[in-house]
Amino acid sequence: MKIIVNKKINNISVDELLKLCHEHQITVTYQQAQQAVQVIKQKKVDIYDDHDRLELINKIAYITNPTTAEQVNGLLLKLIKK
Repeated sequence: MKIIVNKKINNISVDELLKLCHEHQITVTYQQAQQAVQVIKQKKVDIYDDHDRLELINKIAYITNPTTAEQVNGLLLKLIKK
C-alpha cells in the first residue's frame, strides 16, 4: 500500500491535486497547485518518512502559506492512515 500511495503522490497532476484539495476543503489556487506539483516532482517523496514529508510541507508553506501547508500535511497524514 505504501508504494501505491507514494507513487500516486509523486506522480500527481495539477488537476488531481486541485480535486484532492477541493474534496478536503483545502484552498489552493491553480498557480499554487502548479508550484506544489513542481516541488513534488523535483525529488521523489516518501510521505511515510517524517523528514521527507516535513521537508515537502515546508516547501509548500513557502509557496502557499503556513495554514495551507498544515492542511496539506493533515491530508497526507490521512492518506498514510488509510
